[in-house]
Amino acid sequence: MQMILKVNGQEHRVEADPETPLLFVLNDDLGLRGPRFGCGMAQCGSCTVIMRGQVIRSCVMPVSAVGDSEITTLDGLGTADKPHPLQQAFIDEGAAQCGFCLSGVILTAKAVLDVKPDASDREIRDALGGVLCRCFTHTRMLRAIRKYADARKHDSIAS
Repeated sequence: MQMILKVNGQEHRVEADPETPLLFVLNDDLGLRGPRFGCGMAQCGSCTVIMRGQVIRSCVMPVSAVGDSEITTLDGLGTADKPHPLQQAFIDEGAAQCGFCLSGVILTAKAVLDVKPDASDREIRDALGGVLCRCFTHTRMLRAIRKYADARKHDSIAS
C-alpha cells in the first residue's frame, strides 16, 4: 500500500504493508537512525517517536495507524551543527554513551516538558521509568534534562 508519512517536517511517499511496524519504515525506507530496534515489544523505549505530542513505541505501531499525524524522531529535533537545546544539554553533560536509549530518553523528556514545563525531577524520572538504559548514565541524563528545563523556564520568564 502506498502512503504519505509526515516525518520531521517533511512528507515521504512510502510503499509498505499497512501492518508493518512504523519503526521498520522509519529505518529501512526513510534511513532514519534515531529510533532503534531494541526489544520489539514496546518495553525498552529505544524505538520511541513523538506523535500528536505523545511518545509512542514505533516497534509495535502499525504504519497504517499513523494516518496524517506528524511524526518526530530524534533525527528531527536538531542537526549535528545545531542540536536541539535538549540534545545540547546531553552533549554538555556527557549524558550519552552508547546512544541506544537516547530516542526514548530525550523524546520522553521533551514530551513531558512540552506539556508541563515545571515538571519535578520525580515526574521526569517517573516518565522515564519505561526507558531502559544499559550504560547507567541516569544521573547525567537527569542533570541534562534539568538543565534544559531550567533554561526553558528562564527563557520564557525573560521574554
